[in-house]
Amino acid sequence: MNSKIWLSSPHMGGNELKYIHEAFDQNWVAPLGPNVDGFEKDLAQFLGENVNVAALSAGTAALHLALIILGVKQDDEVICQSFTFSASANPITYVGAKPVFIDSEPETWNMCPEALEEAIKDRTAKGKKPKAIIVVHLYGMPAKLDEITAIAAKYEIPLIEDAAEALGSTYKGQKCGTFGEMSVLSFNGNKIITTSGGGALVCRNLEQKNKAVFLSTQARDNAPHYQHSEIGYNYRMSNISAGIGRGQMEVLSQRVEARRKNHEFYIELFRNIEGVTVFTEPGADFYSNRWLSAVIIRPEIAGFTREDLRLKFLEDDIESRPLWKPMHLQPVFADAPYYGKKVAEELFENGLCLPSGSNLTDEERTRIKEALSALIR
Repeated sequence: MNSKIWLSSPHMGGNELKYIHEAFDQNWVAPLGPNVDGFEKDLAQFLGENVNVAALSAGTAALHLALIILGVKQDDEVICQSFTFSASANPITYVGAKPVFIDSEPETWNMCPEALEEAIKDRTAKGKKPKAIIVVHLYGMPAKLDEITAIAAKYEIPLIEDAAEALGSTYKGQKCGTFGEMSVLSFNGNKIITTSGGGALVCRNLEQKNKAVFLSTQARDNAPHYQHSEIGYNYRMSNISAGIGRGQMEVLSQRVEARRKNHEFYIELFRNIEGVTVFTEPGADFYSNRWLSAVIIRPEIAGFTREDLRLKFLEDDIESRPLWKPMHLQPVFADAPYYGKKVAEELFENGLCLPSGSNLTDEERTRIKEALSALIR
C-alpha cells in the first residue's frame, strides 16, 4: 500500500537535535535562552536590511502584536487582503478593530493596488481612515510591492507584511519581510522551515522589538515584584522550539531550491494540457520560494474541474487542497466591507494547491503524474 503524499510536511535537516540537546544540557527549557537569541540573530542576518526580530509562539501572535504596537484600537479599521488564510485577518478582531477586505490582482494573486487605493479613499471619505494595511505574499509569491508601498506612503498608513508563507522570497532582490513597517513570519509545521509551531515579528528598530518582547512575556514591569501596567500575552517562543529553528535555518536555501524544483516538475507535467495554468512569477522582479505550487484549471477547456483532480488525487492518497476561500466570503466576516471585483473568487473556484514539500521524492512525483494521467484518460 502506498504511503500518503502530503501537501507540505516538515523536513528536518539533521542539526536540530544538536541545538535541542544543548538546551537540555544547559537547562534552558524556557521561553528565553541562547537558542531564542541565536534564532533571532540568524533570521535578522538572513533578512538583512538592518531589521530586528522577535521570536514568538506563532505568526498570528506576531500580527496581533504588530497591530498593538502600531496603535490599532477598538473600532479602528484595518485593510486586509481578502485572498488569504484567516490568520491574516483574525488578529484585527483581537484588538476590537474591523477588517476592510481587498480583492487580488491576477498576476501575483495578492492585493490589488487599484482596489487598495479605492478603499482608502472611500473609507477616508466616510470618516474612517484605515489605521494599517496588511498585505500577504500568498504561497510565497511577492505582492506588487512598488505600487503597494507607494500607496501606503502616499496616505501615511503603516504597511504590515504578512510574509508567513514567503521566507526566502524576494522582490527586486530584497527579501520579503523587510518592506513593511512591521512584518510577520510563520514556522508552522507546513512552512518552508518549521519550529513545529512558532513565528516571528520583524521590526524596523530595536524599540519595536523590545516592545514586542515585553508584551509577549505578560508585560511585566521592571520591578522586584510582579507588577503590570499594560495587558500582556504569553507569546514568546520557547528555547526548545528556537533550537529546531536554528537547525532549520542551516538548510533554508536548500529547502527553497527543492520547492522551486517541484514547481519546474509541475510546469513540465501540465505543459501539454490545455486549460491548466501553473502559478508562476509575472516577471524578473519577483522571486518566489514557491512554498506551495498551484494551478488554475479552466474546466471548459481542460475537460475536468479543480474538484475532479482533487478527488482523483485523494483516491490515490495524495493530498491537494483548494486555494484559500476569500475572507469576504467567510461567514464570520460576512458584514465586512469589500473592495474589488471577483478575481479572488474565481481563483478560489478554479485553483488547486499541489504537493510541494521539499522532501517530495521522485517516486512520489511519479505517483502524482500517474494519477493525473488516469484522470485525463
